Amino acid sequence: MNRWRQRVADPVFAALIAAFVLAVAACFPLKLALERPVFSHIVIVDITRSMNVEDYRQGGRAVSRLEFVRQSLIRAAADLPCGSTLGLGVFTEREPALLFEPIETCAGFSAISAAIEQLDWRMAWAADSLIAAGLRNTLELLGRGDADVVFVTDGHEAPPLNPRYLPDFAELSGKVRGLIVGVGDSGLSPIPKYDESGRRLGIYAEDEVPQRSGFGLSELPPEQIEGYHARNAPFGSERAGGTEHLSQLKEAYLRQLAGTSGLGYHRLESPEGLARAITAPALARRQQVAVDVRWIPAALALAVLAGVYLRTLLPRLRFSTAN
Repeated sequence: MNRWRQRVADPVFAALIAAFVLAVAACFPLKLALERPVFSHIVIVDITRSMNVEDYRQGGRAVSRLEFVRQSLIRAAADLPCGSTLGLGVFTEREPALLFEPIETCAGFSAISAAIEQLDWRMAWAADSLIAAGLRNTLELLGRGDADVVFVTDGHEAPPLNPRYLPDFAELSGKVRGLIVGVGDSGLSPIPKYDESGRRLGIYAEDEVPQRSGFGLSELPPEQIEGYHARNAPFGSERAGGTEHLSQLKEAYLRQLAGTSGLGYHRLESPEGLARAITAPALARRQQVAVDVRWIPAALALAVLAGVYLRTLLPRLRFSTAN
């Protein structure tokens, strides 16, 4: 008994016991409720055919806009702090489709990343790409919830938008927080053409893509339209040419849409940049989050062991120096 009391009284032995207890404590789930900044986003990704344009480079090879978006979203989701939530949807024609409601990013990261990996242009149910109308419908659909909207697109309207019929965002502006994320390069690039099984068939030619809007009335007065006929040819009889079979990031247009809809704008240049954009302080929410604090007893155990080591090592070093 006396020997045991002597050992307990030994500061080195007591320190080792304390380090052991702390190390054991670090093996159990220890959580503390703290107020932390968290984020809640629903990401809507453009999956129209222009998103197949290969104007990004990754690992020394050309990759499509959609592939780069997938990689960037997974990285950005991984950087969201625990307690944040992320939902996912897609956009084509003029309608968004929500794939799943926001789920917690740490517990649900495997499901989130797997869903993002599966995003594909063949999920599209229509070939048109009416960006402004799609953005407006997205804000109407998601504006009733608490999550911020992240609308990811290259801004390529197909067929080209008739300025006379630009959607009105007056009722929605400022009611929904979020970002428009612009995707692609500023230079014109050909749009790859694939069959239904995903085999590449070449690129779209000028006569395979509408080069002007054929909806409604022309924005030009009739006297300026070659071959105008009010009923049969409201846009004229002259063949329309252009570069709509090529694609580029329509950055000025997307910035305009961001301004009229009350959203922010971010150009996708790197996964790290997207992660910073969706974790900006302006999009943060303060919330009580259960934070894992097992690192505290683990760090204390390490500090105690370091102190014991130094206590036993220093006298030996002094003795060796003296000799």
